[in-house]
Amino acid sequence: MRFLQGYESLPGVADELKRPDGTLRPVWDPLIRYLASKSPEQLARSFARGDQYLHDTGVYFRQYSGDESTMRDWPLSHVPVIIGQDEWDGLAEGIAQRAELLEKVMADLYGDGELVRDGFLPADLIAQNPEWLRPVVGIKPRSGHYLHFLAFEIGRSPDGSWFVLGDRAQAPSGSGFALENRMATSRVFHDLFPKSNVERLATFFRVFRDAMVGLKGGDGGRVAILTPGQHTDTYYEHAYIARYLGFLLLECEDLKVQDGQLSVRTIAGPEPVSVLWRRLDSRFADPLELDETSALGTPGMVSALRSGAMDLVNCLGSGVLEARALMAFLPRICEHLMGAPLKMSNIATWWCGQDHERAYVLENLERMMIGSAQSTKLPFDIDRTTALGGKFRGEARGPIEDWIAREGKSLVGQEAVTLSTTPAMIDGKLKPRPMVVRVFATRTPDGWAVMPGGYARIGRDGDPTALAMQAGGSVADVWVMSDKAIHADTLTSTASGPLLRRQPGLLPARAADNLFWLGRYAERAEGAVRVLRAWHLRLEEHGTRNVPLVSALGEFLTTFGHDIEDPVPVMLLGHFDASVVCASKVRDRFSTDGWNALNDLSETARKLAAKVTHGDDAARAMTVLLRKTAGFSGLVHDNMFRFLGWRFLTLGRALERADHIAAVLAVLADEATPPGGLDAAVEIGDSVMTHRRRYTIETSRETVIDMLALDRENPRSLLYQIDILREEEEQIAEATAQPRMGEATRRILMLQTMLAVSTSGQISSRRLNRIRRELAGISEALTAQYLS
Repeated sequence: MRFLQGYESLPGVADELKRPDGTLRPVWDPLIRYLASKSPEQLARSFARGDQYLHDTGVYFRQYSGDESTMRDWPLSHVPVIIGQDEWDGLAEGIAQRAELLEKVMADLYGDGELVRDGFLPADLIAQNPEWLRPVVGIKPRSGHYLHFLAFEIGRSPDGSWFVLGDRAQAPSGSGFALENRMATSRVFHDLFPKSNVERLATFFRVFRDAMVGLKGGDGGRVAILTPGQHTDTYYEHAYIARYLGFLLLECEDLKVQDGQLSVRTIAGPEPVSVLWRRLDSRFADPLELDETSALGTPGMVSALRSGAMDLVNCLGSGVLEARALMAFLPRICEHLMGAPLKMSNIATWWCGQDHERAYVLENLERMMIGSAQSTKLPFDIDRTTALGGKFRGEARGPIEDWIAREGKSLVGQEAVTLSTTPAMIDGKLKPRPMVVRVFATRTPDGWAVMPGGYARIGRDGDPTALAMQAGGSVADVWVMSDKAIHADTLTSTASGPLLRRQPGLLPARAADNLFWLGRYAERAEGAVRVLRAWHLRLEEHGTRNVPLVSALGEFLTTFGHDIEDPVPVMLLGHFDASVVCASKVRDRFSTDGWNALNDLSETARKLAAKVTHGDDAARAMTVLLRKTAGFSGLVHDNMFRFLGWRFLTLGRALERADHIAAVLAVLADEATPPGGLDAAVEIGDSVMTHRRRYTIETSRETVIDMLALDRENPRSLLYQIDILREEEEQIAEATAQPRMGEATRRILMLQTMLAVSTSGQISSRRLNRIRRELAGISEALTAQYLS
């Protein structure tokens, strides 16, 4: 097996691939034989399929450097980690026990406080933890449970035993990424995966979704996911999992609390929210009672929890369970609360605030990682504030013994264990790399369910401190492989009754606002591109800017903020960027194809801006952008379902197109327009062929106004856009039970009537400018009525 060449001689080879007796683990045999049967070229093509899927789907993570962050491709390690079903069943049993233990600890810390009172936990350790929230003490969850969704970091020792490295109870991330890893890996091994008896993930997500919906009870409120927003490093996952499970994706500004009831602001008014899957840290959730500096929170969130009007997944304050130091006490607490020892051990941990434990740490410094007791990082996520093997990782602060003696209550020592390795394909060969696995558990009416798999973090080399993606690590799928055939479960269950067509979900006002402005920015960019192409073509034709028409087009562009000294103005790039920002805020409502097309459009504009010159070169670049813009618009128009979100996007497009054509006509169809202005207007209005066929006479102001302002059949005309505005606003008003004649409806109808009864001779430049002001008024009315 050429892929194993040199592998046997490397340290840790037996950890995952081989059993302690040196033989190959049976669950790995099919994959190893598969890899050995493929040529390097075949494997490269297979790996490329997985990478292409991730790229096309838009999976990314944020790479942080100082105060800046950039989106990076998802670093998939293509070879999965494989665990046998029997071994996994034992792990799952230990995970379920640990989840229930954490629930009992959480209930005590925010309830009776017996663990501190009876000496099982030091009072200082809890009181000094910034994640222990005093305002939440005494609040009992409506469901009776504090924890509903947990994650655990587990590792394997080279001897084959598993242990827990960290508990994730605050706002555990990664379940959506685990699903995307599975999707990509199943494409890499498209001919192996279906027959490998790998446990499917859909069952776990279905029971989790059903459990979330079950928390609503009978109050009719909504289930939603609360995200900090697009700038968090896991925002892609929030949007993906919301779309996958069919839940609303909300930010705190979408929510308000009134009379103890949490509700979401929608285009039809406030709607109650009963269950909120919280994906931001607890202390940011409520600036009134928790952190007054938080710009992410919803004022009154704690009062809504206190009133029993909602359930949080997980309850506020659950981050206290993630502290490293808590692991030092969990084994004894488990015996006390559960009547049994931990089925899966912790990494050995000693709190240095106790004399005996501190002495032990001092005696064994060479095999200890020493760091903050309140830190939630894994023992291998070492930073400059820790010591490893008796040495400071950062700048020395005197003898370690003095540091521990001085700050012992704020420090823990944890055993510097060796992680097992898993095979990763490096430069065409399987090589051992350290790994940890994140597994997930959800509460169901029947107890805790554990995801069969999860995702593994793989080190970039043999250094176990370089597992994080921020440090260059990668991630891999985890296959739980059975000896028996696996039922190919899906997220949805088969309906037994007649088909019921469900009504579309709520549209939060923020989502509607972003779709509205996505339409406006995309159309604004297209309008600018059309004028820029016309200007560059005429600049190339005349060779100077001192020609009246070239000058008029240049002044038009300058009026709208475009610096014509740049062949591709920065303002145009800003329009594309603004479109991407708006789309990124509604990723749960936006198609992957549309998202990729929009990003490609923005990236293409930047590449062209870096190399084109004025004149014909820039004109051809504008043509490229127009084609890509048309592709994006076509995807949105043809593929997006005609729910309310699409209607707001369409309103934005129609408003912007109407304003643009009115502005163009006011300048280029003016009585004093320079020679060639009318032809330029027809060209910018994309109506050259139709104009030639319809009007046999020479281009005149009347023909141009008739076609671009008053022709109901021309999708570029002013009246056509107003007709769209009226049709879409009526649909929205009806769906949201608005008054029969709201301000927006009235304004649109008046403008539509005025244009419908006008003749081309009546549409002067002055009237066109008044129409633009009226369009601005319509935009303000729509915003006030639906988006504020």
